[in-house]
Amino acid sequence: MHFELDEQQTMIRDMVRDYARAELAPKAKWRDETSAFPEAEYRKMAELGLLGMNISEELGGSAVGVVAYSAAVTEIARADASVAVGMSVTNMVAEIVAAFAEPQVARRYVPTITSGEAVAGAFALTEPSSGSDAGSLRTTAVRDGDHWVLNGVKQFISSADHAGVLVVWARTAREAKGTMGVSAFVVPKDAPGLVLGKKEDKMGLRGSSTLEVVFEDCRIPADHLLGEEGRGFRIAMAALDGGRIGVASQALGIGLAALDEARDYALQRRQFGRPIADFQAIQWKLADMATELDAARLLIMQAAWLKEHKQPFTRQASMAKLFTTETANRVCGEAIQIHGGYGYVKEYPVERYYRDVRVTTIYEGTSEVQRMVIARHALGERG
Repeated sequence: MHFELDEQQTMIRDMVRDYARAELAPKAKWRDETSAFPEAEYRKMAELGLLGMNISEELGGSAVGVVAYSAAVTEIARADASVAVGMSVTNMVAEIVAAFAEPQVARRYVPTITSGEAVAGAFALTEPSSGSDAGSLRTTAVRDGDHWVLNGVKQFISSADHAGVLVVWARTAREAKGTMGVSAFVVPKDAPGLVLGKKEDKMGLRGSSTLEVVFEDCRIPADHLLGEEGRGFRIAMAALDGGRIGVASQALGIGLAALDEARDYALQRRQFGRPIADFQAIQWKLADMATELDAARLLIMQAAWLKEHKQPFTRQASMAKLFTTETANRVCGEAIQIHGGYGYVKEYPVERYYRDVRVTTIYEGTSEVQRMVIARHALGERG
């Protein structure tokens, strides 16, 4: 068994770490304060091969594998979690289109994502009345000759105002209930009838834009259907399994950044005549933080390795997301505690980490949903 990255994966991680520290970290605070979207940064990341890491070279990807992708997301998030959000979603969208689109559609859109021409991809599943219960979505798609016509509203869509390509889920069989009759589509940003709605003013990840997207008789060509009609929910679930590896990697990066700051602060902050790192109370906090983050890393690597080797990984991805996101939330809280009052002010980055990490237990499947998935597998194994 191997618990460390191989030579190529290590090289990719180190390259991304150097880039992130030099180019992303210095402006992370500014992006948080101004909500500036990192469009130029995504174009640079495309040049580095980071927007199509599991895409074939034929479609413009770097095809380096899921483990390397996870390591890269971790390093990007360690520098600026807002940038990691778009990177993760864009990779996920590229994978969906490459896997399920008609060949001519994949050749048209995937290279625009991997090259940075599209800037980002957007994953449009959530609606105002359907979050965890994604099967209750109300957006519809009706066939009209050689087109599909979409109507409905999507909510909390990352990068929607900058995305050149969106993957959208809509109900194509109105009489079907639940997850039946849901189909997936690739929708270009210039599709007639696609309207950008409210931009959310978020607590954290403020350098990542989050919008409402409205479809008003939005017309797309018939061949933009992904996979089989009425089988789109399976595509969403498969994509979210992989997406959970990305979110877990993002949370790990934030947690590692918080640990770094807490350690450095403990070494230089003096109370009672000595560094607070000399006190057992602080040492034990740091020990627990480091131990739990390393355990999280191993869970993520297991899920990433299984996906990369085309083995079932749903349970492992849910475990990795559940454990890592909840661990990272605790770690960021402890980092603030170690900083004391200084941890509560914006001068120190742990305050931003605390805000950024909070949503990782919510999006792409809440912690409660992850426990449902894990329990379903555990009960099935027992049966």
